[in-house]
Parts: sequence; C-alpha cells; structure tokens
Amino acid sequence: MVESEKAPRRSTKRLRCAIYTRKSSEEGLDQAFNSLDAQREACAAFIQSQKHEGWTVSPKLYDDGGFSGGTLQRPALKRLLADIDEGQIDAIVVYKVDRLTRALSDFAKLVEIFDRRGVSFVSITQQFNTTTSMGRLTLNVLLSFAQFEREVIGERVRDKIAASKKKGMWMGGHAIPRLRGEGSQVGRQPRRGPDCR
Repeated sequence: MVESEKAPRRSTKRLRCAIYTRKSSEEGLDQAFNSLDAQREACAAFIQSQKHEGWTVSPKLYDDGGFSGGTLQRPALKRLLADIDEGQIDAIVVYKVDRLTRALSDFAKLVEIFDRRGVSFVSITQQFNTTTSMGRLTLNVLLSFAQFEREVIGERVRDKIAASKKKGMWMGGHAIPRLRGEGSQVGRQPRRGPDCR
C-alpha cells in the first residue's frame, strides 16, 4: 500500500488530567515516599496508559495531606475547583472515590460542578470513569441511590419526631412558658403567686 492510500489517523482530543490526592492524617507525610506520592504515582501511571486517548498529566499538584474527607474545606481541593472554573482541567483522576470525598452529598455537589464544566471523573482502583457512557450511567445510578437514601433518612426523622410528640416528649428548642421538662416528658408548671387578671 502506498503512503497516500493509508487510512487517515484518528485524531484524539487532548484530555488534561489533574491528579487529586488526600490523606486524613499528617502521620508519615514527612517520609521521602508517602501515601500522597503513592496515590499520585498510581494515577500518573493510569493516565500514561491512556496516552493513546490523548490523556496528559497536569503539572500542578493537588495534594491535601492531613485533611478529612468529610469536608470540602481543603486547600488543594479549592485550588482544583478554581482551576476547573478557569477551564484548565478536563478530567480529575483519583486513586479511590473516598480520596475526593467521604460524603455522598458532597460527592453529588462536586459531580454537579464537574458536569457544569464538562469535566470527567476517574477513580483508578474502582473502574469508575465518567469519560464513557457506562461510567456516566454508573454515576447516575449511584447518585439516584444517594438521593433515595437522603429522602428515606428525612422520612425516618420526621416519623420519629411525630411519634415522640404524640407521647408528649419534648423535642428540644425553647421551653414553652408555664411548661417544665421532667427528663424528656413535658408537664404543666404550678402557678406561683397570685393570679394576674
């Protein structure tokens, strides 16, 4: 086959990938090779394996050492979200989903931000990749279950409050005048002094 008869090469879109790492405690972060380094190295190797798809590693580091996954108030995560808003990132790559967040509600918020900016999310150890249609389906199923869980918890709390009120239990808040609490029960307080008219 002559050079001109070869099939044209498929052009691949460049996908700028940011690696996000997190470790809850500061223990061991002073070591030459720590947990954040191990996470970053594994993510970089995964991105390298997708080089044929146009994936490239962002040179910026997004490492949160000593920060809990139960909050979104983390310096590297804030920098990452700012760079997403500026259009510098096409995909976020993490070692595990819980490195990004441990709270489903926070995860749903982050995914909403990613969707709004057209950013994909990849967890390399859990085969979670929203660059594919199957990955997006998996994400939608996961978020649907998260929404269902939040609604069921809300119903349980409302049912518990209603049942407690029926039994005359004080459910907190400011005390009602002329009522006193004995343990968790509410009763009338005896009058003191002459009646006022």
